Amino acid sequence: MQYLSRVIDSELSDRLLGAGAVVIEGPRACGKTSTARRFAASEALLDTDENSRRMVDADPAEALAGAVPRLFDEWQVAPSIWNQVRRAVDERGAPGQFILTGSAVPADDITRHTGAGRFSRLRMRPMSLFELGISSGDSSLGDLLNGDTSPAKPSAMTVSAVAEVLAFGGWPGNLGAPPEQRLRANRDYLDEIRRVDLPRVGEKARDPVRVGRLLRSLARSVATPVSVSRLASETGGSDRALKADTAADYLDALERLMVVENQPAWSPHLRSRTVLRTTPVRHFTDPSLAVAALRATPARLMADLRFLGFLFESLVIRDLRIYAQAADAEVFHYREKEGLEVDAIVDAGDGRWAAFEVKLGHRWVDDGAASLLRLRDRLRGNRDGYGEPAALGVILPGGAGYRMPNGVSVIPVGALGP
Repeated sequence: MQYLSRVIDSELSDRLLGAGAVVIEGPRACGKTSTARRFAASEALLDTDENSRRMVDADPAEALAGAVPRLFDEWQVAPSIWNQVRRAVDERGAPGQFILTGSAVPADDITRHTGAGRFSRLRMRPMSLFELGISSGDSSLGDLLNGDTSPAKPSAMTVSAVAEVLAFGGWPGNLGAPPEQRLRANRDYLDEIRRVDLPRVGEKARDPVRVGRLLRSLARSVATPVSVSRLASETGGSDRALKADTAADYLDALERLMVVENQPAWSPHLRSRTVLRTTPVRHFTDPSLAVAALRATPARLMADLRFLGFLFESLVIRDLRIYAQAADAEVFHYREKEGLEVDAIVDAGDGRWAAFEVKLGHRWVDDGAASLLRLRDRLRGNRDGYGEPAALGVILPGGAGYRMPNGVSVIPVGALGP
């Protein structure tokens, strides 16, 4: 199977020049191994090679031996390799020695001994529209953060195309498969998560049936700041209530498996008495998992455009996260108790920021622009150094890209890129 270039490729190359070991973390089947193999000179596949797992404990020096960068794939199944790699990095004193990939975040006590210059972490997600070849990348998020708001070229992406793209997802292993097979693969993926993967994370027993209910509840509330208590109420079912702390434990385990990725709140200090909502917005790492949890299809999504709008927002957030990471930035949401909401804030951490509203059609562009301009006005004179935004944009499925007289850009997602 031909390798499709990933945005993270250049990030990994740069990290290997500066750190002794690079850790690539991401959900199962997002392409970590394929990407790591393009840079590794030797490898140990710890999840499938029992002998390599035994060697980690029997003869650590032999396990670490090999041409560098040496890849340890799914390192968390042999967690003692962490400290062995750490020691080897210290002893060798050179960058680019190891690549570790993992699809579950281990307990903190395993990785607490890190140290600057030893490990560098990279988050990998399923493929963005740019990586899939669907987006032209004509409207670069990196350029937008630098103040270049040149209009993007038109995109032919339609709402029905959006329904298909987000239902199938950005999973490399499913590319080229028939539509029904891709939908079934996503459902099987979630089934494996709740039946097999989740019980392996931590020591607590978790009911697969209730995990399935929680996944469906999350799917129904995708791209919203739904509370844990509400999720617990919906997950409990008619037999018995689910405690909020149990639901929180389930959510924590799903986050450690990187199936769920919350979007945190942006909280700049404002001179006004504005009260901000801090509840995270809930997303799956790929919106196709929300579709799979509800056993939906593109046709069913087209029959519920309101829900499709939430899924489209989740798709855009996935892509913005990939592009923002390449620009050393993060993606937040902004919500005030008084009602002002902005779907995505991309913060570069050095005073540069951009804000985006996500809309399913042109009729809502003016509404999105109004919210963005209100936020801009809120931030003027901010004491934390947040001045004028580098860019304000309303992201749509397709059509022409242009700059409105008020300074807000209209950006087709089919043109958005890193």
